[in-house]
Amino acid sequence: MEQFRRYLDRQLKTESVKEADKLAAFGITGRYLPDPPEDFDEFEFTTDFGGQTVVLLVTVEMGKIKRLLFSLADQEDPDITRPLTESQLHDFFTQKGTQLLGFLDYITE
Repeated sequence: MEQFRRYLDRQLKTESVKEADKLAAFGITGRYLPDPPEDFDEFEFTTDFGGQTVVLLVTVEMGKIKRLLFSLADQEDPDITRPLTESQLHDFFTQKGTQLLGFLDYITE
């Protein structure tokens, strides 16, 4: 999780989060992308992990990332999410860490 701290307080490039083809190259899909974002807003992205949907919530304030949250979407109601366990988080970062870092590099300045 430490490797993701460097993205806190980085400026989000809103034009990059809209490029579906580029996001797909990282295995990421935009789920909720406010356009334009409010002063305090959240962007939602999804990716697959072992047949389950992981939601990456990127909270921004004045365009800068303030929080990154990784959670599992409920299969019956994708609007319901629950945090990944420590072991799930470890496995997720082991499998998808490089892609996630590339994605975060792409969407931030």
